[in-house]
Amino acid sequence: MINLNFNKINGLVPAIVQDYETGEVLMLAFMNQESWEATLSTGRATYFSRSRQKLWIKGETSGNFQIIKEILVDCDEDTVLLKVEQRGGAACHTGYRSCFYRKIENGSLTNVGKLIFDGSVKS
Repeated sequence: MINLNFNKINGLVPAIVQDYETGEVLMLAFMNQESWEATLSTGRATYFSRSRQKLWIKGETSGNFQIIKEILVDCDEDTVLLKVEQRGGAACHTGYRSCFYRKIENGSLTNVGKLIFDGSVKS
């Protein structure tokens, strides 16, 4: 088992998530020891929700799963880079391909990302 350093951010490590084929940064999330172990054992990205204080499997409710293709660990062993196959097209809960879909232009935010579904509509 790989032992990450979960001591620096109250038991969490940042997880940068990148599309395996294109290199596009899809999102940033956090993992605790339990979500890290679940990710390693299942091959599906599992994170720790800081707002809900519980584990969440990416795509469990939306169907937009992240299948792990490769994991890189930084030099301090306190951050991971997950290279994933993004199933369902959208990584962001708002419906965009990436959580980084807005760009600062002339002092304001402009949407530049690809909208896959309308995340503002609750079904």
